[in-house]
Amino acid sequence: MICIVNAKLIIDGRIIEGKDILFDEQIIEISDDIDHNSVEIIDAKGHYVSAGFIDLHIHGSGGADVMDATLESLETISSVLLQTGTTSFLATTMTMSHEDIDKALQNIQKNASKVKGADILGVHLEGPFINASKHGAQDKTYIQRPDLDLIESYIDEVKMITLAPEVEGAKAFIETVSKKYPHIILSVGHSDAGYDICKESFKWGITHATHLFNAMNAYHHRKPGIIGAVFDSDVTCDIIADLVHTHPSALRLVHQVKKDKLVLITDAMRAGCMQCGEYDLGGRKVFVEGDRAVLTDGTLAGSVLKLNRALKNMTTVGSMSLIEAVNAVTKIPAQMLHIKKGELKVGFDADIVIFDEDFSIISTIIAGERRYKCSDF
Repeated sequence: MICIVNAKLIIDGRIIEGKDILFDEQIIEISDDIDHNSVEIIDAKGHYVSAGFIDLHIHGSGGADVMDATLESLETISSVLLQTGTTSFLATTMTMSHEDIDKALQNIQKNASKVKGADILGVHLEGPFINASKHGAQDKTYIQRPDLDLIESYIDEVKMITLAPEVEGAKAFIETVSKKYPHIILSVGHSDAGYDICKESFKWGITHATHLFNAMNAYHHRKPGIIGAVFDSDVTCDIIADLVHTHPSALRLVHQVKKDKLVLITDAMRAGCMQCGEYDLGGRKVFVEGDRAVLTDGTLAGSVLKLNRALKNMTTVGSMSLIEAVNAVTKIPAQMLHIKKGELKVGFDADIVIFDEDFSIISTIIAGERRYKCSDF
């Protein structure tokens, strides 16, 4: 067993000092009188300790991509993410050929449990059931009508699907999936749905919105569209807080409106945690300079955002408190996925991260095993 001492524990919306946390694969005890004999001690040295971060939307990192469809790529992504405090994630696919998507899903089904870094919780299928007019960096050549045949062999692995509810066949697909497979989060994204259609889709089974503001119609005071529908409902949504995809004003606005229905994601591609240069996303060339990743025509192509950086952005130029930001990458996504992660509670998985005032990651613990620590800790 391991015991973390001298920590600022983020628990139940509070920062608690003077208590220790004892765990093996799960959290065993949180108190001020834990016996330190016969346990390994980790001294947090006054730093913050929270549940591990969960990324619902990430394509790749460290030079690897989910669509590479190899164990090696999954292992690379999984290992690199430890330095960002990410303890688990949804491996996110792209709109590519049926064969390419199938290979990626087969690979995750076969190899997800073998990675030694951040845990792979399942698949986020981003496309191919999207609107060609809002394809963004997705290759519109491979867009198709919603079809259960694409996913039925991987129904246990698929945890989230981003789709456009206005396209032909979407209504029946959404209603069927939400009824038969309630573990799958259905999310509106890469869509040009009007306000009324989007609101209707929430009745069909849509419960979330993917990277709000991006790859969807703009908010207009006479045509509020998807953003207006999300603002007028209790569905959750996520946002890319990299200060490239969204202006600080938009970050503050969505937080003020959605509050505890807001999740932070990275939407990172293979250039995440890498140097600037030329990469690819979904078979298309991507050029990375600074914090910006773009296609040859200048279209934003995923991001190079790190999840701990998203927290920093939302607490500096955004309007989130530290606790709100942490909840947006722990408690809220865990509740969406119905998993016993995302909170420091007895009986929950011991996925834990230690970080400093600047959100630099000091140590990352998964299932009670310390899998990352910075060199000077």
